[in-house]
Amino acid sequence: MQNKNTLKKTYKFAVRTALYVTVFTTLLVSVFLYYYHSFNWQIIFFPLICFPLCFVIVQYRVERFIYRRVKKIYDDLTLLESVNLRQQPITTDMGTLTREIDKYAREKKVEIETLRVREEYRKEFIGNVSHELKTPLFTVQGYIDTLLDGDITDEKLQKKYLNRASKGVERLTYILKDLDMITKFEVGDLRLNKEDFDIVQLVRNVFDLFEMKAAKKKITLTFDIDYNEPIMVLADKERIQQVLTNLVVNSIKYGREKGTTEVSIENLIKNKVIIRVTDNGEGISEENLPRLFERFYRVDKSGSRKEGGSGLGLSIVKHIIEAHEEKMYVESELEVGSEFSFTLEKAE
Repeated sequence: MQNKNTLKKTYKFAVRTALYVTVFTTLLVSVFLYYYHSFNWQIIFFPLICFPLCFVIVQYRVERFIYRRVKKIYDDLTLLESVNLRQQPITTDMGTLTREIDKYAREKKVEIETLRVREEYRKEFIGNVSHELKTPLFTVQGYIDTLLDGDITDEKLQKKYLNRASKGVERLTYILKDLDMITKFEVGDLRLNKEDFDIVQLVRNVFDLFEMKAAKKKITLTFDIDYNEPIMVLADKERIQQVLTNLVVNSIKYGREKGTTEVSIENLIKNKVIIRVTDNGEGISEENLPRLFERFYRVDKSGSRKEGGSGLGLSIVKHIIEAHEEKMYVESELEVGSEFSFTLEKAE
């Protein structure tokens, strides 16, 4: 069926053109012979000879004319590495060729747009990395230069400066460790050690770790209800603790005085649970939500840096949850609070 359609498309133009030429020349010759009184029945042989002759000439010339130019288009596109066109036989059908080139143009447009977005992201990422590393580096350099160049005999002051320099080094180490972890997740080089564990007990452990930090802002760490029975999940316990740590620390960091950080664990479907970390803190504006999990992206550029951290916490959280092939969700409203949630597979 496809061959018949190709045959029709290939010869349609030549048949029509040969027919038009034959009719026109037959009429012209007939008028000429009639005018000179030599018109006779033998004129019927003229169209029988003219039509096939015209058909052959038109078909050959037009086919060659179109083929050469279309082949040049294919060759030019092949130089641009058009895999799709290179795999297909050259067609002289204008409709098919137009569709192929339109498809190629759309693919290239998407590819160029993707490269443009990646380039912008790369520039922004490099700028963020240099800025994040520059701050602790200058801190360390400043205190060490002061100790080296100055005549400081007060041991307490020396210890104070060394402690501050040590904190700068610690933050540098923290940033580099987090960057290394994200890179390993992205290239699939960091494997998960999945095991069955009680998610309720893990949340309690995280609460115990940050109870004093929360107490400084009089923030209450609590469950939504009493979980008297264990809820077993299948995941990498260490990584999930890291997720909960980041989410709880953020809720404390950006929470309001005398606020609350609440964790709830709900059955989602037969083999899934969803863990929610909710606070009544300052919240996040809608325009910031789409970029919240990007590396080094900060909602409050100045305030969040004062709070410390690497600026990579939420990005790591997202990578860990995605490595488990689970989903991460966020809902937030300014001056109301935020809710971060993620799913996990229940243990059998």
